[in-house]
Amino acid sequence: MSASQIPPILTNLTTGMLVGERIAESRRTVGDLVGYWSDPEAARQGGDALLYGTQTWMPAEDGVEGAILWGNTVLMPGSVGGEFFMTRGHWHEKLDRCEMCVTVSGSGLLVLMDESRNTWVEQMSPGSTHYVPGNLAHRTVNTGDEPLVFMCAWPADCGHNYGSILELGFGRRFFVGDQF
Repeated sequence: MSASQIPPILTNLTTGMLVGERIAESRRTVGDLVGYWSDPEAARQGGDALLYGTQTWMPAEDGVEGAILWGNTVLMPGSVGGEFFMTRGHWHEKLDRCEMCVTVSGSGLLVLMDESRNTWVEQMSPGSTHYVPGNLAHRTVNTGDEPLVFMCAWPADCGHNYGSILELGFGRRFFVGDQF
């Protein structure tokens, strides 16, 4: 099937959910991210609790140069050992590949970190639109009482490096009661 033959999908701009063909879905639990939390034992106890789910529309295969992927993340509210629920976070393997994120609902933080481990945040709230340079590691943190839903677009060939985040973490963690 050529790119011109790929049927469109429906993006529900109220909920952020995708409907159509070529949509991959993924779910992560608190236990899936044991090594990412400041309190791994609390994460083990949280085990199967849903942390976040994603949908990715793949009009082209992952890794295709020049293609763009589109997806959502629904990050649940909660905490592990007092640390707010978060995504794993990652670097792009190709550091010149940028990403765009638009918040649909909820509230939270887009956490950005440079190669020197300097870390800062951008507030996420409905309608906030964020440009993520390819050379910055990024993760999201839900600081609210409802799911944080956001949409992203990224180059299919950017690649994702989760390993260095697992090994070294981010330059800052976010706990209930923190000021941002």
